Amino acid sequence: MKLNFLILALLTLLISCKKEANRIINDQEKVTSIEELLTNLEDSTNKDIIVVAHRGDWRNAPENSLQAIQNCIDMGVDMVEIDVRETKDGQLVVIHDVSIDRTTKAKGLVKDWTLSDLKKLNLVDGLGVETTHKIPTLEEVLNLSKDKILINLDKSYAIFDKCYALLEKTGTINQVIIKGNKTRDVVEKEFGEYLDKVHFMPIVRLPNPKAKEIIDDYLDNKLAIAFEFTIPEETELLSYFDDIRAKGASVWVNALWKQHNIGHDDEKAVLDNSVYDWYINNNVDIIQTDRPQVLLNYLRKKGYHK
Repeated sequence: MKLNFLILALLTLLISCKKEANRIINDQEKVTSIEELLTNLEDSTNKDIIVVAHRGDWRNAPENSLQAIQNCIDMGVDMVEIDVRETKDGQLVVIHDVSIDRTTKAKGLVKDWTLSDLKKLNLVDGLGVETTHKIPTLEEVLNLSKDKILINLDKSYAIFDKCYALLEKTGTINQVIIKGNKTRDVVEKEFGEYLDKVHFMPIVRLPNPKAKEIIDDYLDNKLAIAFEFTIPEETELLSYFDDIRAKGASVWVNALWKQHNIGHDDEKAVLDNSVYDWYINNNVDIIQTDRPQVLLNYLRKKGYHK
């Protein structure tokens, strides 16, 4: 009797160990390498939809904080959008507003504060409650993100010389997308030395009677990794998205607020996930969201994300 009990216990232990080993292997298989993320970014024709977290996972950590970015890495987000500002002493920090009023308990413009003084402040959460999180430097964010997640640098066009120096220092050049609301000839003139080094994404705000002309000019010169569209109302240009992708550029649309997407926004999608089908049906393959976990769960269920 005791021998049988011992054998049963050993068999139970072996089965348990095997299940745990399989769980670990499966979890490891879910981790997407930076090479896979880059391959997906550079392939506009596949069915995988890239998820971009707006200012990180700001509902569960202060926006643009290291923790907000780490949360995105942990949940399997493809890209994080962050905002870059310059301090009084010429350092680059990650914060959206020109002032610190909304995201800390202090007041004033970012450009009037030194980095050391900013580092003494605590970020507040979405309800304005003070946390222990600090305003990160761009270098800290790049080091955290290295080989883990793609990065969209917003508010960075005018100070990109300094940004690029940090990309070189941290070895993250290939992970970054820069964007700007300018025509191809202006971008080449102002930004030309970087166009063969980093991914560039034009912003096209609709309605714009010259939108197709602007898009085709970028496509003909092969300078756009993607196009970011703002779509406040119905437009015939939606039918051109499949051609844009076939010609080698992805289509990025924000799910953040209804004025970006003809009312197909994140808050509606929380109540009815099928709202996100509008993006799938219109050949959008990059979605920026304020609800990264909700969007990821839905796309995975539909077979559009690993």
